[in-house]
Amino acid sequence: MDGIDAYLDRLASADSTPGGGSAATLVGALGAALCGMVARITAASERHSAVRGDAQALAEEADALRARFGAARPLDEAAYGRVVEAGALPKRTDAEKHERTAALQRALAGAAEAPLAVSGMCAEGIALAERANALGNPHLGSDVECALHFFRAALAASVANVRINHRYIRDEHTVRAQDERLIAIVNAAHETLDPLLPKLP
Repeated sequence: MDGIDAYLDRLASADSTPGGGSAATLVGALGAALCGMVARITAASERHSAVRGDAQALAEEADALRARFGAARPLDEAAYGRVVEAGALPKRTDAEKHERTAALQRALAGAAEAPLAVSGMCAEGIALAERANALGNPHLGSDVECALHFFRAALAASVANVRINHRYIRDEHTVRAQDERLIAIVNAAHETLDPLLPKLP
């Protein structure tokens, strides 16, 4: 996977990928990395020796989540790439138009599924940040808050990318099923996030 500067150069280019969905995975990974940092600093602190085991476990979970965000980035880019490829199919004859439409609909469903999966990771990240805060290290409260803001931003971006694809999907069952999952994820995330943020510095 390319380094951060190379990735940002690609993101800023005139190419259609990577785009917002891909960028959301990077933002989510930043939140997970901060959770890992909070956990490791706390685990190394004698003052917080009572929660060392919890902190070490949290660090491992944060690393795993960060890796999943990283793996999701090329998946999102590939999913949108299939939309672009389907849109470029020939449409001279009725048969070609039919095949193009079918391919485009399949690709759009996949392009919505990718950020939907990322939104679930963001909800997991918010729960992880709540646990990082519960470790009780007062010197790292702003880092936990930053992690929460990163996860919230990545979640909002992922929701936007699901919804934009839904505008063009004709299968109402697909849209409804994905939207129900999305709403459940967002509601669960905000149940944790909304009461937690005001408590942080």
